Amino acid sequence: MNHGRHTHIQTWRFFSRIQFKGDRSISPESNCVSMKSDASMMEPIKFEGKHTSTDLSQCEGERSISPESSCVYMKSDASMAEPMKFEGKHTSTDLSQNHKEKSISPESSCVSIKSDASMTEPMKFEGKHTSTDLRCKSNLLKKFQCLYEGTAKQGNPKLLNEIYTELYITESESGEINNEHEVRQIETQSRRTETEDTPIKCNDIFRPLPGQDKPIRTVLTKGVAGIGKTVSVQKFIVDWAEGKENQDVQLIFPLPFREINLMKDKTLNLSDLLHVFFPETKEMEISSDEYKVLFIFDGLDECRLSLNFKSEEKLCNISESASVDELLMNLIEGNLLPSALIWITSRPAVADLIPSECVHRVTEVRGFNEPQKEEFFRKRISDQSLANTIITHLKSSRSLHIMCHIPVFCWISATVLEEMLSEAERGEIPKTLTQMYTHFLIIQSNIKHEKDYEKRVKDEDMILKLGKLAFQQLVKGNLIFYEEDLRGCGIDVTEASVYSGLCTQIFREELGLYQGKVFCFDHLSIQEHLAALYAHIYFTNKNRNVFDKTKQSLFSKILNQKKYHSLSELHQRAVDEALQSKNGHLDLFLRFLLGLSLKSNQTLLRELLTQTGSCFYNKEKAVQYIRQKIRENLSPERSINLFHCLNELGDDSLMQEIQRYLKSGEIGGTQLSSSQWSALVYVLLTSEQKMDVFNLNQFIGAQNTADEVLQKLLPVVKESRSVQLRDCGVTDEGCAALTSALRSNPSHLRELSLTLNKVGDSGVKQLSDLLQDLEILRLSDCGVTDEGCAALTSALRSNPSHLRELDLTGNKVGDSGVKQLSDLLQDPHCKLEILRLRNCGVTDEGCAALTSALRSNPSHLRKLNLSRNKVGDSGVKLLSDLLQDPHCKLEILRLIGCGVTDKGCAALTSALRSNPSHLRKLSLSRNKVGDSGVKQLSDLLQDPHCKLENLWLWYCGVTDEGCAALTSALRSNPSHLRKLDLSWNNLIDSDVKPLSDLMVDPHYKLKKLCYRF
Repeated sequence: MNHGRHTHIQTWRFFSRIQFKGDRSISPESNCVSMKSDASMMEPIKFEGKHTSTDLSQCEGERSISPESSCVYMKSDASMAEPMKFEGKHTSTDLSQNHKEKSISPESSCVSIKSDASMTEPMKFEGKHTSTDLRCKSNLLKKFQCLYEGTAKQGNPKLLNEIYTELYITESESGEINNEHEVRQIETQSRRTETEDTPIKCNDIFRPLPGQDKPIRTVLTKGVAGIGKTVSVQKFIVDWAEGKENQDVQLIFPLPFREINLMKDKTLNLSDLLHVFFPETKEMEISSDEYKVLFIFDGLDECRLSLNFKSEEKLCNISESASVDELLMNLIEGNLLPSALIWITSRPAVADLIPSECVHRVTEVRGFNEPQKEEFFRKRISDQSLANTIITHLKSSRSLHIMCHIPVFCWISATVLEEMLSEAERGEIPKTLTQMYTHFLIIQSNIKHEKDYEKRVKDEDMILKLGKLAFQQLVKGNLIFYEEDLRGCGIDVTEASVYSGLCTQIFREELGLYQGKVFCFDHLSIQEHLAALYAHIYFTNKNRNVFDKTKQSLFSKILNQKKYHSLSELHQRAVDEALQSKNGHLDLFLRFLLGLSLKSNQTLLRELLTQTGSCFYNKEKAVQYIRQKIRENLSPERSINLFHCLNELGDDSLMQEIQRYLKSGEIGGTQLSSSQWSALVYVLLTSEQKMDVFNLNQFIGAQNTADEVLQKLLPVVKESRSVQLRDCGVTDEGCAALTSALRSNPSHLRELSLTLNKVGDSGVKQLSDLLQDLEILRLSDCGVTDEGCAALTSALRSNPSHLRELDLTGNKVGDSGVKQLSDLLQDPHCKLEILRLRNCGVTDEGCAALTSALRSNPSHLRKLNLSRNKVGDSGVKLLSDLLQDPHCKLEILRLIGCGVTDKGCAALTSALRSNPSHLRKLSLSRNKVGDSGVKQLSDLLQDPHCKLENLWLWYCGVTDEGCAALTSALRSNPSHLRKLDLSWNNLIDSDVKPLSDLMVDPHYKLKKLCYRF
């Protein structure tokens, strides 16, 4: 937007650029699309189909790159000589040469956007629009339509719609906040599969999913840094501006938090705020019903406003003045413009700043799945043989392969490995995170701007200043920095803006009347690596512990004078500091710090720094200290990071020991120490194979109870889709631990089997909290009564749509419990498909309640087992009424030992004759149906519409007469019945021989005939 005075927002990032005119390019990438060019564009780009030519001329002035872009930098600063027409599928855009520095978009996870082009004529849109509407759309389109890879000077412009790949977005439960370190979250997400959640396209972010009938006003989108949050926002805006999607929205106002931060001390009304960012809105009355408005607040994690949602200050009029904090809160709460849509993006750790009651949908943006990781490298690297080598290498290191879940790390890996593997004489190929990031830093420091400038600071001095800033802000938990933060570390902003390879200045013209500069690293992991480098060099050069400087008390200042002589002392202090962190914000820093102490990385550092210093270091001492901490029965999450630290130090003896136990199958009979249990968890979580099914029995030995083992392996359970605890000795105590662990963090658990465990009603009540995502729950013979059944059904009624299978076999739920279940089954949102109530003490009274509920919601249940219950003929007659309902889709019905006679059988077959097409399996074994009942069934079988495939009639009092009726029926309708069981009836061989003959005749489908006498 080119209104008001220019506003400069400076974002400090690691270098991402393309070198033209023969130089090989080193660039970030889009989600799955690689863009690279070694030549400037002398001809206009041609697009097939209905396109006009687009002149993407080379821009001469020095440009900037995006704030937080994982992969691709996007910018458009060309002026438009002709109006853009939105009448069909494409636009006509002239991206002309521009010699001035331009503005860019807010932070982008995968892409950053910039446009500053002026339009000589208004854009044309189909439909009813005001001139102001069109101007808003055209301004946003100019800003977001074009992508630049690399810095602005060498940037290669691409249209967003040409390279965009739909990001994987899923819906999460509101209020699910994860405060783990983001790398740990990435490790967790790397195990999740697309089948676990329903994907949502970014353009459908405000559209309810099937079965959701409530309108969605406010959406909170979570995702770790560099995962693609902002690119989703940008795609949404472009498609809207081009008239393709969400045309019910008249106006979109993107208001990134990093821009709003610069106005935190201002007092103004909402109209004035919009006029500052969007001057064209001065002609509008936003509060009128004429406009449906969407506000996009990008980057909640960068917010420096005091968002106190407990404030009683309520604003309802957009002309009423207040602080910017209060304006935003009242917009989000719906006091201001209650009909406006709100979209907020955030990193997970701070997503809970927005109260859950204000959010109607929580979504999560994920990174690359396994196929996309490979696709990225194959598109990024033209030499496919080299790409395959890189993919193979990354897969060989679990820690590296996991990190490739985020696009920015794929770019880092591609940058490093492509250069190293392409060289004739190459050094050791990086196998750890520390090695990869150190190589990346060396490569970036060797890249020089084409523009000449007076170098007033040495490379190594700037690296240390950057490291100091990184460490100080990491300890404070800051990801965004301002000029005063840089000055406090001795960094001159001008020097930073032109420093080669490590950082570059970005200008933006988004704020109109206000000016300000914002800085950040390209990704949190890069900040953590530089912080660790600073801590290491500060110690080796000055023999001082960087953590002593974080305290400001007099006592701490005295401590700061202390000199250290062993690097192990720094490492022990760093381990303690990391373990004390509530959200693990020093976890990756600790990995880097330990890794930098190795000789191989010391050699690399000498390529960066001439004065690295030296001091005594005993690696074994650090290893033993970490092992000691693991033995102290830390939380599994803390232990996992310590194992990653051991991996960085090259010590994997514990892991190898556990792997030997696992391969031998002796793990269950081995008495493990606490450190070995932690090692077991680490090995299972970092295994190449996904932990789809977890079976507790293989880990239980004579030395540990099931509850104890379950407690130790809970991190593995949380990563599993199916948890099998059958006959393990789990009690209600184990259920409580399981529920607590899975409730504190969103789990992948979809199937849980507790069959033959004494969990009782108490355990079931604990498990009720897990039912919101569970699809299969097996509680056979668990000592559950109607009390536990009541708790279970109560929990399911609050969220009944997920559970597909419920097994309560062998529990004393009785008619009372079945009535509770019946209330659930008649809920239209209930999607239960399989219900097992074998031997549950159900009578015809419970059967009446059950069938009544199923008649009101008959379309979902596919399998029903009521065996070993006293339902009798009266209960079967009630079931018959259900079966003849044309909406009933029951496929399997088991009524073994239910006291059914030929009367019940007659009612059943009568119902099936009126609706014969669905039932596939029927078991009436151990009932006194006799020949009379079998003849009724024979009449059903000869109905051409009958699709019955399996029929069980053992112990039913059948004689040769009934057997003859069955044979006759099958001969007249041979097409469906495949299995027939007539065991333990009053039959001899000659009685069943005619049926046996049918099995060898190719005209008949009967494949299995059981007849034991």
